[in-house]
Amino acid sequence: MPEPPIDILSPEPIHEEWRPLSSRLDATKAITLSKRQMRSWSLVLAARHIPCHPERRGFGWQLLVPANMLALAAKELRQYESENHGWPPPPPQETPLVDNRATTLWILIAIGVFYNLTLRDINLAGHYPVNWYELGNAHAGKIMDGQWWRLITALTLHADWQHLLGNLVIGGVFVSRLCRDLRSGPGWLLLLAAGTFGNLINAWLQNPAHRAVGASTAIFGAVGILAAISMVRYRQNLRPRRRWTLPVAAALGLLAMLGVGGENTDLGAHLFGFLFGLPLGFGAELAIERYGRPHWKVNTLMAMTSIAIVIGAWWAALS
Repeated sequence: MPEPPIDILSPEPIHEEWRPLSSRLDATKAITLSKRQMRSWSLVLAARHIPCHPERRGFGWQLLVPANMLALAAKELRQYESENHGWPPPPPQETPLVDNRATTLWILIAIGVFYNLTLRDINLAGHYPVNWYELGNAHAGKIMDGQWWRLITALTLHADWQHLLGNLVIGGVFVSRLCRDLRSGPGWLLLLAAGTFGNLINAWLQNPAHRAVGASTAIFGAVGILAAISMVRYRQNLRPRRRWTLPVAAALGLLAMLGVGGENTDLGAHLFGFLFGLPLGFGAELAIERYGRPHWKVNTLMAMTSIAIVIGAWWAALS
């Protein structure tokens, strides 16, 4: 009569004499295994039809095999360890962050100062007083009629102090991280791109009378960029979801907190800012992998380009 199949996790061994395997296969003295190593070796031995039985030993495990198959089991496991040496590959080294928090802070302060400026009666470019909101809000119909500058100027306007503080405090965390990771020039240029494209698609889909203001679209773009950077940077990791689920969860949390607050904020623009941030982040990280971070001259040029775009947009609005 044929013998019944052997369960590698059976509570009692059915052989009369069993010997423990050492975690160092060339050692004669049994050394306990980790639970992960025990499970892995059990599967290898089961695949080679070698009976085995795990037993708990203190804080570790021992894997018992029949005494007459001890040498064969050790040989199979040595071959397995040799073929899988270095796997899984170690995660890539963390990219050192650039200490440019002071620059980011000054830009955030400038956004706050500009908000205070919009509350003043100012005579500028033939407008007295300048109606900043009327000239710069993301009016869907006017954007589709060719007033492109509203895609950018709307990012610099805020409905009230609560709206402004929410963007500066919560958004500042993501913006600061992005700029420290990529440098200030690429960081702010990508933020402008995500916010601009987010406002454009939103204007195309919305009613022509729809209006919105706020930097939230660009902030959601920052969250999308950071999520994409993590996905690309840690794509060799066996569990990459651990790296990008946090930024995505943060985006959903921000969407819940900021996405529906106030008559001049816009849920659709926030969503599209995040979605456009994803491909921008993918492209940025792949470019950095190939060429490295931009030289300080290129970084300065990109930062000045970002400032020039915002100034140019407002110049067009006032003209």
